[in-house]
Amino acid sequence: MKHIDSAPSTPGKFKEKSPYNRLRIHSSLAKLTFWSFIFLGLIFVFFFRSPSSSSPVISDLSRRSLRTSSYGGPNFEKRVRASSKIRSSNGISVLVTGAAGFVGTHVSAALKRRGDGVLGLDNFNDYYDPTLKRARQALLERTGVYIVEGDINDIALLKKLFEIVPFTHVMHLAAQAGVRYAMENPSSYVHSNIAGLVSLLEVCKSANPQPSIVWASSSSVYGLNTKVPFSERDRTDNPASLYAATKKAGEEIAHTYNHIYGLSLTGLRFFTVYGPWGRPDMAYFFFSRDILKGKSIPIFEAANHGTVARDFTYIDDIVKGCLGALDTAEKSTGSGGKKKGPAQLRVYNLGNTSPVPVSDLVSILERLLKVKAKRMVMKLPRNGDVQFTHANISLAQRELGYKPTTDLQTGLKKFVRWYLSYYGNGKKSSQ
Repeated sequence: MKHIDSAPSTPGKFKEKSPYNRLRIHSSLAKLTFWSFIFLGLIFVFFFRSPSSSSPVISDLSRRSLRTSSYGGPNFEKRVRASSKIRSSNGISVLVTGAAGFVGTHVSAALKRRGDGVLGLDNFNDYYDPTLKRARQALLERTGVYIVEGDINDIALLKKLFEIVPFTHVMHLAAQAGVRYAMENPSSYVHSNIAGLVSLLEVCKSANPQPSIVWASSSSVYGLNTKVPFSERDRTDNPASLYAATKKAGEEIAHTYNHIYGLSLTGLRFFTVYGPWGRPDMAYFFFSRDILKGKSIPIFEAANHGTVARDFTYIDDIVKGCLGALDTAEKSTGSGGKKKGPAQLRVYNLGNTSPVPVSDLVSILERLLKVKAKRMVMKLPRNGDVQFTHANISLAQRELGYKPTTDLQTGLKKFVRWYLSYYGNGKKSSQ
């Protein structure tokens, strides 16, 4: 190995010409060529592989954001226009993101029923069972609502939709939901709740005319606040979870786009929404499933046996609040991406203003399901959950005409009726 040791530091200059040097160069070139082909192959596989692949990498990406389906062409544009057509004299045209989600489905159906033009957008990710989302999609299609399968981070798609339809309003409900899942997949929250919101606002700011935007914030922004009920005037700078932090960031981003570009923006802080077609990751939903299957359910309690309570809000009441926000939203004031004057910026609590202990929720489910729950009392984990939520809704009452009318007993009765109809008596999986 003397020839290596005697090689000078300047590349290409050797004291002696040895056949070993030529062999080493040829060997290095061969290795370089080999690994270059391997690297290029990996790039090709990663970026150009068929969407049907079941690779864990693609699966994780799809959880955060499914690839946008192909779009464009006369048939696509025809469906978009037909779904977005206004059929009432004073109707509005609304792009609903997250339309195959729980709240999105109900809001889209309500808008369509009253004659508004509605176009849905959803990426059908697999955060929870996509077949439930597909069933919601089928439900909406029967009412005339078309859902474009695509992602809110796909700016080209968003621009295309605004080129086809000059939406007057956007109801932005697409988001990565759930408090606990943030500990497993934190990047999905940044991707959807922050980057996704910015992508949407970037397109809206440049649209002509600019739409008015109503979007879903969350009661989670109140975080570790101890003063109740929670008011829109309260501080929201102590989030208890990454989910809450991304929603708080969304409110600050909304302020920025309102201030710079004149976008009319209304944030709605939802409080524990429940009801038919709900989300399987919510307690009332998986409690029902596990009670029917005879499984134990966790009942959390705070320190010193403190009660854990939630301001459960029925979906129909939330929908009324969403429609009230859309109907009272003023026009954006920008044009061509430039602000022409002050624009409306609002945030409201949408809750039921009557917190109920989670243990009482379980008791109601026991009576409705006619099955005794196997309760497992546990200490409230430090995974983002808070001890209680309680909404002060006086501002929404005054400015949106918001008035919740459904108590938990009545709302859960409607949910259980739907659950048993959709899944059967626990025989059909709700995963």
